[in-house]
Amino acid sequence: MGAVGLSSRHRAAIELMERFATSTGVASAGPPRRYLWTDAFAVCNYLGLHVATGQSRYRRLALDLVTRVHDVLGRHRADDPRSGWISGLTEEEGRLHPTACGLRIGKPRPERRPEEPYDPAAEWDRDGQYFHYLTRWMHALHRVWQVTRDEVYHGWAVELARVAAHRFSSGAVGNGRLYWKMSIDLSRPLVASSGVHDPLDGFVTVSGLAADAPAPARTTAERLAPSLGSLARMCRARTWITDDPLGAGSLLVDAYRSVRWEQGQPGLREILPSLLNDALKSMEVVANSGVWRQSAERRLAFRELGFSIGIRAAQRLVGGYAAPGTALEHLELGPLQDELQAFAPYEALAGEIERFWMDPGHRRAAGWSAHREISRVMLATSLGPEGYLGP
Repeated sequence: MGAVGLSSRHRAAIELMERFATSTGVASAGPPRRYLWTDAFAVCNYLGLHVATGQSRYRRLALDLVTRVHDVLGRHRADDPRSGWISGLTEEEGRLHPTACGLRIGKPRPERRPEEPYDPAAEWDRDGQYFHYLTRWMHALHRVWQVTRDEVYHGWAVELARVAAHRFSSGAVGNGRLYWKMSIDLSRPLVASSGVHDPLDGFVTVSGLAADAPAPARTTAERLAPSLGSLARMCRARTWITDDPLGAGSLLVDAYRSVRWEQGQPGLREILPSLLNDALKSMEVVANSGVWRQSAERRLAFRELGFSIGIRAAQRLVGGYAAPGTALEHLELGPLQDELQAFAPYEALAGEIERFWMDPGHRRAAGWSAHREISRVMLATSLGPEGYLGP
């Protein structure tokens, strides 16, 4: 499709992603500035633009970005006394298995040394590994496989899923928690508390890898079975409700993905009713909060845009329920049927969020400037969610 046939939303997404490619060294001679969360969304956006426009340039940008992320975040930092792949593999083996020991976050400061005291304020800017960043990268690699049908990317996602589920688990497998932050080499926890949604995010993402895998799919399912079993146990009898916009958006996306994959994953079917209920309640809480009446200086764009991405996922979820023969039709959702249909009043909020942050005046706010790249990429995701949400 040529530029003339593109929607204004896609044209805006293209402009945002072209700026990102130049400013972070994806398509320029500038120094590479890699950050795993942002790059995961960016890979999906480029894939979506490739499908929307038919232009091979965006497919190439997506694949180039994957390579750059592995080459930078799969290796030790330049200011680290260690060198080479964080997995300890040889140069050749590391290129074949770049996700074998996870991927660094890409924070500006080195990770905290074992003898250094924990400082919550300083920890925010220190490197290491986050489980919920790794799940975003698993998803990005999965999307590359779906678009290109190159099995290598799916294999990398599976390797990442297995090591992350194992190394982030605290104590015995299935004890119900994951560490929030691990060291670069995954040898020790840097933040021992647990992310509320990490087990859920991991279970849904890894379920997708198992449900949509290269043949023979049974082999992938067997490799992922221990990870899925552990994460499933962590998700039982849990409450996911949140008043955080980014968290609520993530819940809505997980609900949408769970509907897509649940027929092949019994564990997903078990948690789906409570997940849908908690996602919809979280959406209502966030949508009715006062954040939307505040000035740009008091708002954080990327957290709001995570919520609008979730609303875009929920739009698909509701459409899937309404259409006969689609994924939701066979589910016995009880009272949730009415709640899903009652979603309509919130649909307009995604557009309001996007328009607010498309305003150049609002983008002069400190909250946008301090997180420019992540905000830019997530705005593009909300405007063109097909790359991130998938077919």
